[in-house]
Amino acid sequence: MNAAKGLFKKAMGKDHDDRPVPQPDQRAQGSPVSQQDIYKYRFQYGTNLGSIFVLEKWLFSGMFEKTAEGGSELDAVKASLQTRGLQATVEKWEKHWSHALLDKDMEFLINEAFCNTIRLPIGYYTLGPEFCSGTPFEGEPSQVYRNAWSHVLHTCNKLAEAGIGVLIDMHALPGGANKDSHSGTSSPIAGLWGDKHNLDLARKSLVFVAKEISAGKIPNCTGLQLCNEAAWGAKGMYEFYGNVLAEISRIDNSIPLYISDAWKLDTALDWARKQNTISSNTNLIIIDTHKYYTFDEKHKSKSPQEIIRIVPEALSACNQIAGNVHQNGAAPVFIGEYSCVMDAQSWNRVSESERQALTQQFGQVQCQQWHTQSCGSAFWTLKMAWMPGGGWGFVAQTRNGSVRPPAYLSILWDEVPHRIAEANDHMERGRSHEIQAHCHYWDSKDPGKHYEHWRFEAGWDDGWNDAVSFFGAKEASGIHIGRGVDRIGCLDGWIRKRMIEVGQSGPLGWEYEHGFRNAVAKVESVLLR
Repeated sequence: MNAAKGLFKKAMGKDHDDRPVPQPDQRAQGSPVSQQDIYKYRFQYGTNLGSIFVLEKWLFSGMFEKTAEGGSELDAVKASLQTRGLQATVEKWEKHWSHALLDKDMEFLINEAFCNTIRLPIGYYTLGPEFCSGTPFEGEPSQVYRNAWSHVLHTCNKLAEAGIGVLIDMHALPGGANKDSHSGTSSPIAGLWGDKHNLDLARKSLVFVAKEISAGKIPNCTGLQLCNEAAWGAKGMYEFYGNVLAEISRIDNSIPLYISDAWKLDTALDWARKQNTISSNTNLIIIDTHKYYTFDEKHKSKSPQEIIRIVPEALSACNQIAGNVHQNGAAPVFIGEYSCVMDAQSWNRVSESERQALTQQFGQVQCQQWHTQSCGSAFWTLKMAWMPGGGWGFVAQTRNGSVRPPAYLSILWDEVPHRIAEANDHMERGRSHEIQAHCHYWDSKDPGKHYEHWRFEAGWDDGWNDAVSFFGAKEASGIHIGRGVDRIGCLDGWIRKRMIEVGQSGPLGWEYEHGFRNAVAKVESVLLR
């Protein structure tokens, strides 16, 4: 460290020798990178579990009696209760939950898909009868869910054994965040918004889950999603988010909270970055946005080739504010749902013989964008009654090459120590050069202006060490299943966390951020080559 300090002073130049430079033991130290940090901030690649705890008829029609009047969870459970009675319905539902992840599913996720994350949709009723009071699930339907939450925890723990993270997605909220049947009922209105009872119950449900996560019951939790696919223009949505954020921050501010963008990504970006400043030590907000190219008329009127060409535009709004946490705050984006489906009107514009190649190109172009412009993605979906699922099936689209993981998720673990050693060798040679280049650039750009280049050095060291920690985490975790390594995927969110921890919120905190980003880019060019 003394040698590093000497190089730093030399890089600063003679005129700067008298400036106070914090000694290594005077700098605020960030907490060591933990396994929970890895789960929450690595790049998330995976799939939705699908229609397990929130039923959708088109995915599991066998859960619906012929007498079911609609395609929602409530329709299914009421029809079953009427036809089979309570005990048989409980047995049927619990069998469905317990078969969510079979051994063959785990084998696929680990050794074929190289998946490191599952988005797991649940409903407020999944939490048990207490949470059904004053809702359409009250009474006998609520008794079906007496053990539902324990099944969720069992599913999460099974994934934890393989090192796969879980995003708990409150997919179905009281009254419905949207008008669709995956909100739990077939109500034609989005009854959550503007209804005090429903909003209070939604908040209570989310707080319960946050407490369970904080208590360590889901050690592989990547975050908690507050709402799924909020209706366009949902009144009071951001007030609801703010209220839940404030309450959960008092319980555990380390849990990333995912929000629905209500199909208006630019508005969500603006709100999220205002919450995710380095002066606000509340839970990190991550935006969940869904990218489908099959439902809107604007997409149906396009050919497959035209749709493929517009995919790179999907996250253009994110690029305008990313990469400058000190000034803009953080606004990470997660692609919570996407598929390889296009409408028949689009496919009718090409020959049948072209379809397979175009599907592969469509999926691969999407993956390329999500891998480089977001903090993660989850395909819709893993499980359905009609496996492997066609354009909606993660299994089908993985096996035909349409959906591909980042290459580093298949790196063999015996390569990890060698790559880290090589990276550290580069660090010894490159560190002083990067510090010197930074100091020279800014001192030349504005001679006489006061800078604090020690911040760049501190950021550089932290960035390098953190990137190496993420890369080596799986190999060091003791969970020796499958292969692959991790990288800091939610980089803006992680930099915010570090800047808060080490007190880099002052006017020159940007130097720390520059150093951190510089080091991460340099080390990843070696580790992930």
